[in-house]
Amino acid sequence: MQNPPTPNYGNPQQFPPPPGQQQVPPQHSFAQQQFPGRPPFQPQQSQPGFQRPPAPVPHGSMQQNFQRPPFNPQQQGQPPMQPGPFPPRPGYSPNMSPMTTHRPPPPSNLQANQSPRPPAMGLNRTPSNVRPPMASSSSTPQMLHSNLSASSLPPPNTPPMMNGGPPPQGQMGGPQPMPHQQQPLSGPPMPNQLPPPPQLNQVDNLSSQMDAIGIQKTSPRTKRVYHNAGAPVNPQNPPTQFPQQVYPPVNGPSTQQYPTGQTGVVPPPGQPFPANHQPQLRPPLPHQPISQSSMQDSSGYPSRTSSQSNLAPPKSRIDPDQIPSPIAVHGADREAHTGTPYRCMSKGVPPLASTDFIAIDDGNCNPRFKRMTTYNIPCTDELANNSLVPMGMIVQPLADLGYGENPIPVVDFGEQGPVRCGRCRGYINVFVMFTDGGRKFTCNLCQFENTVAPEYFANLDMNGRRVDIDRHPELMFGTVEFVATKEYCARPPEPASYIFAIDVSWTAVQSGMLRTAVEALKNFLYGNPERGGLPPSCRIGIMTYDSTIHFYNLRSNLEQPLMLVVCDIAEVFVPLSEGLLVDPVESRTVIENLLDSLPTMFENNRATQPVLGALVQAATLALKQKGGKLSIFHTVLPTTGPGALKPREDPKILGTDKEKSLYEPAEYFWRKSAVDCTQSGVSIDLYLFPNNAYVDVASIGSLSTLTGGDCYMYPGFDYARDANKFGNDLKKNLSRFFGYDALLRIRCSNGLKITDHHGNFYMKNTTDVELAGIDSRKAIAVTIKHDGKIDDSRTPDAFFQTALLYTTATGERRIRVHNLAVPVTSSMANIFRMADMDTTINYFAKLAIAQTVTASLKQVREQLSEKCVKVLSAYRRHVASSTGPGQLILPEAYKLYPLFTLSLLKTRAFRGGPEMSTDVRVNNFRMLKSMSIGDSIPFFYPVLFGIHDMAPEAGTINEYSGQVILPDAIRVSYERLDRSGIYILENGQQMFVWIGSQTPAELLRIIFGQDALEQIDVKMRNLPELDNPFSQRVHRIMNHIQTIRPRYLQMQIVRHQIDAFLETEFMNLLVEDKNNDAMSYMDFLVFTHKNIQMEITSN
Repeated sequence: MQNPPTPNYGNPQQFPPPPGQQQVPPQHSFAQQQFPGRPPFQPQQSQPGFQRPPAPVPHGSMQQNFQRPPFNPQQQGQPPMQPGPFPPRPGYSPNMSPMTTHRPPPPSNLQANQSPRPPAMGLNRTPSNVRPPMASSSSTPQMLHSNLSASSLPPPNTPPMMNGGPPPQGQMGGPQPMPHQQQPLSGPPMPNQLPPPPQLNQVDNLSSQMDAIGIQKTSPRTKRVYHNAGAPVNPQNPPTQFPQQVYPPVNGPSTQQYPTGQTGVVPPPGQPFPANHQPQLRPPLPHQPISQSSMQDSSGYPSRTSSQSNLAPPKSRIDPDQIPSPIAVHGADREAHTGTPYRCMSKGVPPLASTDFIAIDDGNCNPRFKRMTTYNIPCTDELANNSLVPMGMIVQPLADLGYGENPIPVVDFGEQGPVRCGRCRGYINVFVMFTDGGRKFTCNLCQFENTVAPEYFANLDMNGRRVDIDRHPELMFGTVEFVATKEYCARPPEPASYIFAIDVSWTAVQSGMLRTAVEALKNFLYGNPERGGLPPSCRIGIMTYDSTIHFYNLRSNLEQPLMLVVCDIAEVFVPLSEGLLVDPVESRTVIENLLDSLPTMFENNRATQPVLGALVQAATLALKQKGGKLSIFHTVLPTTGPGALKPREDPKILGTDKEKSLYEPAEYFWRKSAVDCTQSGVSIDLYLFPNNAYVDVASIGSLSTLTGGDCYMYPGFDYARDANKFGNDLKKNLSRFFGYDALLRIRCSNGLKITDHHGNFYMKNTTDVELAGIDSRKAIAVTIKHDGKIDDSRTPDAFFQTALLYTTATGERRIRVHNLAVPVTSSMANIFRMADMDTTINYFAKLAIAQTVTASLKQVREQLSEKCVKVLSAYRRHVASSTGPGQLILPEAYKLYPLFTLSLLKTRAFRGGPEMSTDVRVNNFRMLKSMSIGDSIPFFYPVLFGIHDMAPEAGTINEYSGQVILPDAIRVSYERLDRSGIYILENGQQMFVWIGSQTPAELLRIIFGQDALEQIDVKMRNLPELDNPFSQRVHRIMNHIQTIRPRYLQMQIVRHQIDAFLETEFMNLLVEDKNNDAMSYMDFLVFTHKNIQMEITSN
């Protein structure tokens, strides 16, 4: 039996008045209209003069006219008011202060070319004396106002009050105290609560929908007018499908919405209304929807058009369309930067990392290499501490350039090497100042005056610029690469070498891992292109291991490879000096013969304990003099040989404070081996294939963590399911731009210092980051602190220089330098205005992972939520202090902060519950520590879009960016899905294709080649390539997604109402819904609002 269709509450024309009835008959009470059979309301005898005149009901409008008994000031403890021509306001309390719209102070030091982030269409509380503008300026923060009244619900067992009558005897009539403990987000009404007076069925957006939650003390409030200052309104042609909205007059001390839907001037308490007062009507906003909560009156009862007939007041539900959305933010940023290149010296907030943009390096480095949490640096430590906005930076030194961007220039200074400062050793850059006719230059980092070498001297023009600046890229661009001289080389640079070590134990053979590994290697090395994307002149080697270690001589003059076995695992050595590392093209025949013979060679192997520790020692010796990458394919917990481990995962301690002990290596051997690899320039990638068993990723994963490598896990490995994903993961990893034997140092200008570094690397001092290997996807977070006061009048900019000394995979020693200048400010409003939300949440995620070894997971989660509250409270306290205490105010740049905090808590790294294995959690810790900003955006907030209704241009190539145009994304919530549609959901790690139960057969036929939902194979890992344009567009979209993500996305078909378990996995990625032992987005927003109020009240 199908459910009855849900009425469209957003269309008031669905509920016209009865035919021929133009007004409500006087003999019918409001209660009778809503609740048939209920006795009519009788005014209390203690209120003489109560009258209820008939009120006309305009056709198509939900508004009615109501009056309430005369206001009794003695009940509120206030002096009586003077009589006037209008009845007192419903719910008016003289001790209430008028609500004003917050306007932050204008920026104090924004430069003319500085472009703050454009404002979003927020919901602003109407000011008391100013008409709201029709288009918000860039200096106006996003404000989502909400008066959360503790008197929004009646007490239990109390008959609801209609028509705003006086409270029953013994009940409170004044303001209610705010509870100091968190109230449940749903449940029975709180005691001693009164319903607010009845008000109009106006669209009140987020504020009116949050009125009935009851977590903040306010007096019985008036019905205020809300207004979205976003789109202009044409008063001559108001839309007819929306009920009339009332807007405040231009002048007057305050505004008030009357029962007739009019706006007038409200006198101060105790003063009469002017006799010549004329109400003013204004049209509604054409784009403002009618939410379901707008069909209720102010006391929470359904209106006469609602189908509800119970007497209990329902909870108001927040309209999800009225809360901040990443879809709107990302869409607006994408639209703003489409077709317009971003100039890096504009000193504004750069385009979001999720936007396809073209950057022009005209002094500052490309934001793909370096991003700040805020692009206005506080001038003092006190200002930074008061704002609580983190001072951090995410550095991705080898990031790939965008489509159409100029390559990085390479500068060769010969044997002298690049010009550097004599004090701080900073490199010459575009921000240094040449003086004394070009004979000296002042370092922008330490202000030291250096003498220019004779061979680098050039005269200055009238503007103080070198006359030969066009021949010096280091003086024109923010990012350059210097050719390193011999003093920067500990050993002669060589092309990178690669060793592939394969576990051939009994578990590896039986699970199919050995077969999968050799097939993936063969396809990578000798597929298309040849060498698999490895640089020319590189060398590769192959090793296998079980209880012993096997070396192979792969020289090209051999007919068959020679196998050498080392049985002494206590003191390993390399048994051959030549033939272990060979050119993959010259020795192709020998390598292919070896790969083809390995599955047969070890098919009867009964060794069950592979010696992983000894293998690492042997491979390190083989690569010690060369450097490069070691890829290990492993299956089980190493329980024998060097670094032997024991199972230590106890389900009893999961979810407790003792769980943090499982996040650190159990044996020091693994850390020591990783440090030895780092000093030898050997990066390690781990590919783990556990058969649903514990392998202690915290211990053996240190090999990839400290050497700058990656760790891939395939739990419960199945050849049919996971072989394709593993092969593509291997190809993606080895095809990236790669550097090894690297050293990173970040310098900053006077008054600042770099204190902490977070990522996958090794440090033996506080300044130098040692990276055995680094590729284009790796990112590092650093913390910036004050080392004194910055004089923003003398030093308007703070400077940051990142220098990466590394060896390319082709064997060239280079120094890549990124320079960035950020304005210094003394205004806290500028700090928030120029903040970058994506960088901030990535920075906080890396900091939280660093805290998991010293604090319990529960404490880390609480600290993440508390940090969100404190940052937003600081904005409220210092920037928006003039606003009312009941308003939820989110700064424009941080309006998605609550959502991203909730999304971070729902990741596998931080979600609660003992069902999450330690290996999976630790693997996600290590992955997040090195994840770039661009990769973390979909990881925190997955991408969801429908392909059944995509636009005609979706699946085509964008001529400007060179990228495939994706369908419009929608918010990740289950209620957004259409049962007759097909949706793709991906987060950079996995991909789901959700098929609705009512999807038309024609759509199934052109995409899947099947006529019925039941005929689609859920084990399908790739969509069939069908001969129709729609199928080709879908394939182009999915191939583009696979290209831009760091890992291969395993496609999983989910059939609605058929695949229950898979649909649960699908819904766990819908971060706006309640799942993963965490709140929904709307509940968390309310929770954050309440804690912000408590934070402000406690301080």
